Amino acid sequence: MSDVSNLRDTIVPKSDQINSEQLLYGPMTITVTCVARGGDDQPIVIHYKGENGRPYKPCKSMRKVLIFAWGEDGNQWVGRSMTIFNDLSVKWAGVAVGGIRISHLTHIDREISISLTATRGKKEPFIIKVLTPPADAKVEKFRAALIAKAGEGLAAIVEAWGKTPDDIKASLGSGFYESLTAPLDADVTDE
Repeated sequence: MSDVSNLRDTIVPKSDQINSEQLLYGPMTITVTCVARGGDDQPIVIHYKGENGRPYKPCKSMRKVLIFAWGEDGNQWVGRSMTIFNDLSVKWAGVAVGGIRISHLTHIDREISISLTATRGKKEPFIIKVLTPPADAKVEKFRAALIAKAGEGLAAIVEAWGKTPDDIKASLGSGFYESLTAPLDADVTDE
């Protein structure tokens, strides 16, 4: 590879998981593809889009955040997204070494504040902000196509909507179809 416009891949540590050093350049938003059980030290393994064999293995505090925010069923986490970052204040053996923390989550209604153990016997509030889900390219493609069909008249949009998969209809929302057909219905009734 001769492209030098992004050299981040040259500093990725050799590891079986994402680690805090990989986030030195800034936060990263990941979308969960699978949640699995791990070993005793790292009991949860979160696979995500584009992980390249380096899943996220959250520490106990971040597991508490995820279970509090998203629930205890890891199957429900698939398709949800989070922003992770390197918190340089995280200590190990009394030395600030940095660690992965979650700053934002999708599928929460509002900002969350949860009290987590900072040091033995001391708790501190930890804030998680709302993350707007990334746009799904497939959904956006259907949205654009349906809007274009609306320009062809009511029959065209009704036909196109009938061919739209149910999961795409759900992602577009209940009012989307009505927003396309209402002006066309008004034109038909005005004639």
